[in-house]
Amino acid sequence: MKGIILAGGTGSRLYPLTRVTNKHLLPVYDRPMIFYPIQTLVNAGIRDILLVTGGQSAGEFLRLLGNGKDFGLQHINYTYQEGEGGIADALRLAEHFADGEPICVVLGDNIIEGNILSACEKFRRKPEGAHVILKEVPDPQRFGVPVLDGNRVIRIEEKPARPPSPYAVIGVYLYDHTVFDRIRTLKPSARGELEITDVNNSYIAEGKLSCSILEGWWTDAGTFESLLRANNLVAQSGANKMKLSSATGAA
Repeated sequence: MKGIILAGGTGSRLYPLTRVTNKHLLPVYDRPMIFYPIQTLVNAGIRDILLVTGGQSAGEFLRLLGNGKDFGLQHINYTYQEGEGGIADALRLAEHFADGEPICVVLGDNIIEGNILSACEKFRRKPEGAHVILKEVPDPQRFGVPVLDGNRVIRIEEKPARPPSPYAVIGVYLYDHTVFDRIRTLKPSARGELEITDVNNSYIAEGKLSCSILEGWWTDAGTFESLLRANNLVAQSGANKMKLSSATGAA
């Protein structure tokens, strides 16, 4: 399994902090935001990682991360997204890197206390369809929200004014090789972007999407409020619990 981190975008919700830098380079407690999704993948045993970024600060990722030795890695791959076309548009740039293998996609502003290892191991054993991870949140209207029938997701609504459940689809997605074919069929939403929710709903329509509930806390860090929340959660959990460490095993 290969890992893909999406760290492009303009970061407009964090302006003026993002006027001179990419939002994923902003600090969350004692380290840059981008460190957290990388560690999430490494802790899940994923060693082959691609970082998709964009904007005027793309070179700063290379200067900060190098080849990933801080995470016990020998190499990190990089690619560049031109413009602002949405999450699915950024993901399509990873097709050559994925090379037909299953992938774990993490949005670059996701801060996770726990571990996604169990979800990744389950998907490795049967890498067909897609798998999303859910978390109950106080403000689901900011996210993709699942419509549930028991433990089954029957639809995902993007940023609904009246959320059909208290859960958010967090920014961690597991996909088989068909994801790139699905992206090619997408049309831009009203926002002018290729939506990852449309990708997920295409799997649901074929009965090929499963889900799990994340243990421990989770937050994004894409707004001032959630960035503050992320800082506080990391600080309260104890920096010693989130030290950089290399994962055992390989994808």
